[in-house]
Amino acid sequence: MNLLFNELQIKTETKLAIEHLGLVETTSIQHHAIPKMLDGRDLIGQAQTGTGKTFAFAIPILEKIDVTNKKVQALVICPTRELTLQVYKEFIKLVKFNKDVKITSIYGGESYNKQFKALSENPQIIVATPGRAIDHLDRKTLDFSNLKILVMDEADEMLKMGFQEDLERLLKDTPQDRQTALFSATIPPFIKNVAKKYQNNPEIIKIEAPTLTVDKIDQFYYNVKKQDRDALLVRLLDYYDPASAIIFANTKLDVDGLSAYLQKHNYEADALHGDLKQSQRDYVMTRFRSKKLKFLIATDVAARGLDISHVDMVINYEIPFEDELYVHRIGRTGRAGKSGISISLVYPSMRGKLQMIERFIKTKMTELEYPTEEMINQKRESRNFKHIKSLIQKNETTYPEVIEKLRLEGFDDEMIINGLLSNLSVEKKTYDSIEAPASKKVERDRQTPTDRGSKSRDSKSSNRPTNYKTAVINLGKQDGIRPVTLLDFFKKHADMFAKNVGDINVYPNETEFQIHPAAIKRLEDLNGKTLNGKKIKVQIVRK
Repeated sequence: MNLLFNELQIKTETKLAIEHLGLVETTSIQHHAIPKMLDGRDLIGQAQTGTGKTFAFAIPILEKIDVTNKKVQALVICPTRELTLQVYKEFIKLVKFNKDVKITSIYGGESYNKQFKALSENPQIIVATPGRAIDHLDRKTLDFSNLKILVMDEADEMLKMGFQEDLERLLKDTPQDRQTALFSATIPPFIKNVAKKYQNNPEIIKIEAPTLTVDKIDQFYYNVKKQDRDALLVRLLDYYDPASAIIFANTKLDVDGLSAYLQKHNYEADALHGDLKQSQRDYVMTRFRSKKLKFLIATDVAARGLDISHVDMVINYEIPFEDELYVHRIGRTGRAGKSGISISLVYPSMRGKLQMIERFIKTKMTELEYPTEEMINQKRESRNFKHIKSLIQKNETTYPEVIEKLRLEGFDDEMIINGLLSNLSVEKKTYDSIEAPASKKVERDRQTPTDRGSKSRDSKSSNRPTNYKTAVINLGKQDGIRPVTLLDFFKKHADMFAKNVGDINVYPNETEFQIHPAAIKRLEDLNGKTLNGKKIKVQIVRK
């Protein structure tokens, strides 16, 4: 059994924040890493995303911060803006009751003035991307001379994105007596070299990925426009009519909005997320466990540690960004030897993520057509008929006096039966119309892609101008390329932002993507540069 958070020798304020989040027991990486880091040990933590590794280093960092010292004492380096923000938000959760600790995040693409202002307020903890951290170091707006702890999160991803020189620079330009922790899904040679050159006898912690126990779960998905998910969800709840279901959303805002929407449409639904008071969470969970609440709408954090055996269905209102979170979610159903169903609502910009999850679980999900009004009403009538039949079969009570009275009043048996059944009948429902998004098919003569990672950067991606050109770069899946990797590489080395790039298709040895004409010159400037030891060659194939 892993340690309980209450058993850790950490500040009361941090324990209160953890309790407020509804967390009780540490995950495996937290169980092994937190005590080591609290002891001041350098470490290498090999763990996948979604295993709770952010708290594994954030909790020890907070223990070591001297709030009377206004200098930067801890630096966390992350590969992307998205992960930087995510890690920053996790820190903010942990200092809910400790306002003396100041934290800020800095990353490319954000206003320098905003960052200058944040840094002038003397944060003790910085969460940053490598390039922007070095940029501020060169501008003298960051000073690491008082740094106590350096953490590199998802170090292998940073290497794939070409940040090796930046990481070396940060390791060299920070105090040698600092504590250094590296977290990575794999341990490539560079990390081993870091351990030898820059770490002091590091502890290596290896956490195996959770077993993918999805054999007894039928996994389906529906392609749907983002704005039509609510309308489709209502259809699905009426069509499948699960006795108990958890509906997962990625944000607290979506959880609250969806909960209100379903309640408005008379469904027994309630929300569960970290912003609720403990008493509210307990109330919701008590109702769900006792089957008085049919639909629980939750975030991943709120649902962590739930052990409920009667969940018939899991619905992903939005599929998670992390593969393992998907496995954790659908693992809420199909327990105790029972079968279960998972349904994912996939809007166009998440299709690439769906394919990545399928490769991770080594299973293809089945795409389904929307149930029509006629299909749903037939299902509802069929279930109602079974319900009436069950009532008749279970009934052992007779009412001869009431029946005889009704007959004397002039009602025959058929009229009596029809009158009673009218109270048990179901009214036909109508539903908002939904138009499925266009199927995304690309005609190609070359090999089948191993990762068709269609990446949408903004909500207007479907309305991109038709004058985008097609380009090919000689880097592919075998070079560790993913859509997000390529976008970050373009931003770092060509000053080219995601809005200039359209659809991205990653193949084993090359990647094809759409590029705005205004960015072609910057793109071609990449020719001759290297990534992971490979010289880059970019070609515009359709001018």
